[in-house]
Amino acid sequence: MTDLLHRPGFLGTNANFAADMTLMLMLIVAILFTIGFYMARRKRYEVHRWIQTSAATLNALLVLWLMILPFRDFVIRDQGGPRPTIFYAVTITHALIGAIAFPFGMFVVLRANKLVPKALRFKNYKLFMRTAYTLYMMATLAGVFVYIAWFAIIPNPPIY
Repeated sequence: MTDLLHRPGFLGTNANFAADMTLMLMLIVAILFTIGFYMARRKRYEVHRWIQTSAATLNALLVLWLMILPFRDFVIRDQGGPRPTIFYAVTITHALIGAIAFPFGMFVVLRANKLVPKALRFKNYKLFMRTAYTLYMMATLAGVFVYIAWFAIIPNPPIY
């Protein structure tokens, strides 16, 4: 499995297979969140809940497995650096948005599935869910910019 992830990517950039796969899966998650949003607008709440929960679970796996470690290694520890300022600026911006979006979105999903104590349950679903959706879309867009900065712009892309 490790050999597959470290092979050259399939999008024609300097990325490896893992980075290309991460980008594609995150875009799929964004599409799923958008479909779920549409289902809620159509008042198909059970379908909405299943789609959002599935998308949030996949997102959590990707963030915890394929995003935190490269951030630690290539931004915090600066392995293979130094790199141009855009590399750090875009990546840190994405990390800050994600650091808000990820726990907030997971809380909304846990709440929707009645997995939080009653004292933490909110009533205004629209406000919380739309905020989580907006934050997630902002994080996804920033993630696309990270991919472009890491694998299309800078001359010495991180290799992991």
